[in-house]
Amino acid sequence: MCGRFYIPEDERVRMIRAILENTDYRDITAKAGDIRPGDTAVVVACDKEMTPRPFAMEWGFRLPGGRRVFNVRSETAGRRPMFADGMKHRRCLIPALHYYEWEKTPRGKVKYAIAPENADGFFLAGIYRLEQGVPVFSVLTKQPAESIAFIHDRMPVILPYEVMYDWLNPRCRGDDLLRSAVGDMTYRVCESPA
Repeated sequence: MCGRFYIPEDERVRMIRAILENTDYRDITAKAGDIRPGDTAVVVACDKEMTPRPFAMEWGFRLPGGRRVFNVRSETAGRRPMFADGMKHRRCLIPALHYYEWEKTPRGKVKYAIAPENADGFFLAGIYRLEQGVPVFSVLTKQPAESIAFIHDRMPVILPYEVMYDWLNPRCRGDDLLRSAVGDMTYRVCESPA
């Protein structure tokens, strides 16, 4: 599960800086720092010419009544009507420095910042759609890596760099690419202030 992630407020992370250097970032109004469902964040998707570029998108598909679906199970997304089109045609990458997860303990919840070991930023796998002309995205989740399963029973899908551009290409099968993200990476887990 992923209920919050972090994008640095400055451009010190090399991966995120590279994204911003390849676009006119001033046209994008997105939040930095802690990103929560409902916030607008920088997301990488293909434009009409199939060129990857950053867009500002809200986090969470909206349901009737206003609730948001901000996480989608990767194992079933391609079969569920709400997400199938996104899996086929509208995939995106969500840059992050780390994501947060909370462990339930007898003393209360403990918040952790989690990232792949030695990563200078990474991309979460996502899908998006337009809702009344507003682009919105959801993060795909999977079973957790064994090393962090004690924290939560789900984690976001973190894509390896070698499949990032294929993930954005609708000619590539999303289900096949997700299988490459199943490997058990080593993660950096740090207790974080609430």
